[in-house]
Amino acid sequence: MKKIIPIIAFVFLFTQCKIKTIENVENNKLTGFIADSAMVVSAREEASKIGVAIMQKGGNAFDAMIATELSLAVAYPFAGNIGGGGFMVYRTHEGKTGALDYREKAPQAASKNMYLDENGDIIQGKSTLGAMAVGVPGTVDGLFKVHQKFGSLPFSELIQPSIDLANKGVVVTKKQAERIAKQRHFFSEVNGTKIILDNDWKEGDTIKYVMLAKTLERIRDLGRDGFYKGETADMLVNCVQKLGGIITKADLENYEATWRTPIAFNYKDLKIISMSPPSSGGICNAQIFKAIEPFDIASYGHNSLKSIQLLTEAERRAYADRSYYLGDPDFVKIPIDTLISSKYVQKRMASFSWDKATPSSTLQHGKITGYESDETTHYSIVDKYGNSISATTTLNGAYGSKVFVSEGGFFLNNEMDDFSSKPGTPNMFGLIGAEANAIAPGKRMLSSMTPTIVEKNNRFYMSVGSPGGSTIITSVLQTILNVYEFKMGMQDAVNAPRFHHQWLPDVVTFEPNGFDGLLLNQLQEKGYQIKQENSVILGKVDAILRLPNGKLEGGADYRGDDKAVGF
Repeated sequence: MKKIIPIIAFVFLFTQCKIKTIENVENNKLTGFIADSAMVVSAREEASKIGVAIMQKGGNAFDAMIATELSLAVAYPFAGNIGGGGFMVYRTHEGKTGALDYREKAPQAASKNMYLDENGDIIQGKSTLGAMAVGVPGTVDGLFKVHQKFGSLPFSELIQPSIDLANKGVVVTKKQAERIAKQRHFFSEVNGTKIILDNDWKEGDTIKYVMLAKTLERIRDLGRDGFYKGETADMLVNCVQKLGGIITKADLENYEATWRTPIAFNYKDLKIISMSPPSSGGICNAQIFKAIEPFDIASYGHNSLKSIQLLTEAERRAYADRSYYLGDPDFVKIPIDTLISSKYVQKRMASFSWDKATPSSTLQHGKITGYESDETTHYSIVDKYGNSISATTTLNGAYGSKVFVSEGGFFLNNEMDDFSSKPGTPNMFGLIGAEANAIAPGKRMLSSMTPTIVEKNNRFYMSVGSPGGSTIITSVLQTILNVYEFKMGMQDAVNAPRFHHQWLPDVVTFEPNGFDGLLLNQLQEKGYQIKQENSVILGKVDAILRLPNGKLEGGADYRGDDKAVGF
């Protein structure tokens, strides 16, 4: 895992970054960015370049992860963060796999009914907007855990590019300007004072994050304590408590990221390694893949009537189980082995019919006897040594809780909404939760984040993940199927129009302009309720595929400002 090559001129990196998409001679399909041996695909070009620059210096994928994630906190504050948390799945060049849970936690002062009024009804907005919505951040501790176990370059070298970027400033893109404008009215409402994003930022403007740079400098100089103790911790706690929140210094000091065993399962000749609880992604996708495995989905055709029916019904059942069984494994017992067993999943699919939809109102969670997050960001990394990473990190909603620690220059999450504020009542993504995901002090909230690595023939095949709240799981699923079953290149697989179903509400959501009206009518005739809106974006997938010749193809989602960079 240690560096073995000397520093390579920085100019070489940026020469390589200018390579345009090429035609894949093998299948005559348009491909994404091609690299020989190393790649980062993330939500912003600045972050991808910084991650690749670290690998050009001899750093490994884990070093690049740290640098990439910190730079996203600067370049992509919409979701990139030091005030949130996430999950990472990895595969080393030796084939060893693992996962890191740096998900946020509920403060010690949190309680099961903290978002309910005297009548037991949910207080609208309390779990999504403002200081009461904030969970204890995990990102910084998670990055230090990664560095301690796998880092090969000094942490100071990994964080410095983000400090420089914050001081130099980030150029506003068209999509970023639109996001800021859409969310701006919340900033003053929540913070009671003007923050940096309250300015009327336009495409082409440069935003300098000077206070964030100073926070990153404290982390550089003081390590983990530069965030969880001392000046930064004081800023964070004072800000939250001033706005009515309950996070304390003790909550910050006691936070610990946790190494976990990922969910691993086979689908035909693939081995899929994905995130375990408190993420629901690995279990849900294991159930869906197991449900469709007996069917020849490739013969049905991509986004055909039969393939959409099959996937929708498999998703319906997986999300119903998600709502009942899944939560923080440190607090609840989860029947993982049963939930992802072929026998159980096929029993769940017994009521599936090609003739008509299964109404979600008639379908509950499966019966088991005995036990054996919308605005997020994802990045995928592969290094020249053969290590691969899939990491998803989030503030939950757009700019999280909208609480901005002005002295520190960063937003805080609204991750508390991912708990079941009231079991049986949907959260901001329409997901229904049960007692397994009820609020408790120190508990991690259930997530939909699905960082995933896929092996084929015992070799790395792809790294894939996405933002998108409850649609993350289905976006990852469809991207893998697009490559494996429908023989697309990675960029084509990412570009392909997507659809989503999550049990409740009982609707199938389709991206606009990607599905034929006749097809949608056929689905409606079978009893499927269709939703298609111009504003709907289902995930923003960033993925890397290992090609047969050993090169890497990046899939950077056009739905955002995402970019693949490599050498």
